[in-house]
Amino acid sequence: MGDADPGTSTLRGAQAVADGGGGDGGAGAPVRPVEALVLVDIQSAFVAGEDAVPDAARVLDRSRGLLARARAAGALVVHLQNDGEPGAVDAPHTPGWELHLPVAPGPRETVVRKTQDDGFEGTALGELLEAADVGGLAICGVLSEMCVSATARTALARDYRVVLPHDAHATYDIPAAPGISGVVPAAMSSRAAEWALGDEVEIVARAADITFTAPAHARRSG
Repeated sequence: MGDADPGTSTLRGAQAVADGGGGDGGAGAPVRPVEALVLVDIQSAFVAGEDAVPDAARVLDRSRGLLARARAAGALVVHLQNDGEPGAVDAPHTPGWELHLPVAPGPRETVVRKTQDDGFEGTALGELLEAADVGGLAICGVLSEMCVSATARTALARDYRVVLPHDAHATYDIPAAPGISGVVPAAMSSRAAEWALGDEVEIVARAADITFTAPAHARRSG
């Protein structure tokens, strides 16, 4: 990691985010299937109402597509749900804390609650992936530079293949900071978060180009 030419995109799979703008339709280059989907903090506080991230509608649409394909393929599905501090918009059992996409609980779909940005820290996520014999996972959700990035970084450090669809994660604008910068648009922050993950992550322009397969042990038993 860290060897990428700073003048060259590290995008893999679909190769370039700018090649078609991000509609969920057009097909990119083939992407090897992954065995798991991790949906990060797709909670009502962040994707619904006036306080939603700017690209909430797009993220929800793409995440629904990923979820449907993962379920159909028998892949492992993990919904990460952040437990915010008391008084926070995502404090447990408040309207903003609720997962915005329906969960279909079962042996291959579960909810993992967390209190840190990193979905692995203090949770059973690592054990779930290991028990399911997962080698590669797709990650979607919010916020790009925080929980999405932290979870992806740990997955990479644990030698998982990580596929990150550019059009299925988002964040907020970064406020202006006197003497530092003006407002940084959310889309720029999301792209910078991708780049900061280094050259091992697979950035795919369109979520529609990601495919899934059942983990090896599930294929053997089923």
